[in-house]
Amino acid sequence: MKPRIFSDSSSTAKLLSATAYIPRSATLLSLLVLAACAQVPTEPAALAAYNEANDPAEPINRTVFSANQWVDRNALRPVAEVYQDYVPNDVRKRFRNFSLNLKEPSVLVNDLLQANFTRAWNTTQRFAVNTTVGGAGLFDVATDWDLPHHSADLGQTFGVWEMGPGPSVQMPLFGPSNTRDAAGMVAGFFVNPLGFVPGNALQTVQMASMGVGVVDQRAETLSLTDGLEKNSVDYYATLRSMQTQRRAAFVEDGKAGKLTPRVNVGPVTPTPPEMLPPDKL
Repeated sequence: MKPRIFSDSSSTAKLLSATAYIPRSATLLSLLVLAACAQVPTEPAALAAYNEANDPAEPINRTVFSANQWVDRNALRPVAEVYQDYVPNDVRKRFRNFSLNLKEPSVLVNDLLQANFTRAWNTTQRFAVNTTVGGAGLFDVATDWDLPHHSADLGQTFGVWEMGPGPSVQMPLFGPSNTRDAAGMVAGFFVNPLGFVPGNALQTVQMASMGVGVVDQRAETLSLTDGLEKNSVDYYATLRSMQTQRRAAFVEDGKAGKLTPRVNVGPVTPTPPEMLPPDKL
């Protein structure tokens, strides 16, 4: 039986969706080229600071950062403020749970790529429980069943296998990152198992969930970023440093491969025997 090549509209839609990420890859390549052309300071103190920041394309990155800030002030932040003020907290929590549940298949792929099989089993159970008992992920039942959530992405996976972070880059719309994580973000769109599900309905739901997730995350960080911007001598450098530390800790978390158990403050729903791993039965 010969394989069908673009024999239906869903295949064409997937191709168009994939090609939409090519400009992002081109942006990353351009930043790398510009980084290679940046001037390295020779004065010892300046050189030490330069090496610590690992930001050879800083002038370009600051320009991108300024553009990101403009978009945030004029588009994302106002929407996040309205979302925070007028959408009830319980509804926001349902959106957050739903968005996290759609990410679980990607987390599972990275758990397996990292050889974190305990985490992979946990992620599989979480997705099964929350998709069914949790009403398509609107309710995080799995956490009450001692199946805690954890994140994983390709940037972390690369780091787990000892790939260095590379120079800092400022991603258009996505903010501070590094070359390893930026490449992982782009590649991550192509290894998401849900992207291979036929039909356009799920892809539409994913895109809508991603949009709500961005707004929800921005709403959650409003007070934090307000304080940082107000009290930082150099807001760009502060965010760059925080992101560098956060991602380094994230990679170490992947290397450890441990689950963070839920701290119970009261009785919880017991874990059904069929959801226990084989060695716990």
